[in-house]
Amino acid sequence: MYEYIKGIVVAVDSNAIILEVAGIGYCIFTASPYSFEIGIEYKLYVYQHVREDEISLYGFKTKEEKDLFLKLTSVKGLGCKMALPILASNVSGVIDAIERENILYLKKFPKIGDKVARQIILDLKGKLVEPNQNVNTLDSFSELTLALNSLGYKSADIKKILPNIQVDLDIQTQIKEALKLLLK
Repeated sequence: MYEYIKGIVVAVDSNAIILEVAGIGYCIFTASPYSFEIGIEYKLYVYQHVREDEISLYGFKTKEEKDLFLKLTSVKGLGCKMALPILASNVSGVIDAIERENILYLKKFPKIGDKVARQIILDLKGKLVEPNQNVNTLDSFSELTLALNSLGYKSADIKKILPNIQVDLDIQTQIKEALKLLLK
């Protein structure tokens, strides 16, 4: 089993990159292959997936992405090729959607229907964040809620849009995103 591979990107495809290491080109499936530049050296955390008819490598820029990928693939009905596009979006946004049971957010990914989205939430809710991270999330949205209340918006309207706002954004960006959603 590999933990990471460090090499130079020599080719980029629609769903994979070729990483050259000591004269060997590894085809590594990634969530966002076009985020890699040809000729640049990268350290990729990898997961080797073995089936009876295929051996595949999946690569991630951060350990956090790899850990989330492994947890996603542990969900019944969710394989590697279905989990990879989920990581192409914001990792903290995916975690937040799972914690808030936002099925609509999860269903926007290819091949993720209502049943699989519910299974993801059932299997992973509470397992992706540490207790202190959850408190920070609540604090972040309480500040946003206060700001929107002071602008005259009702709490009920604010609660409806919160699942669509990313937690990792700064408060000014959160307010801008919230206002866009509230004005629709």
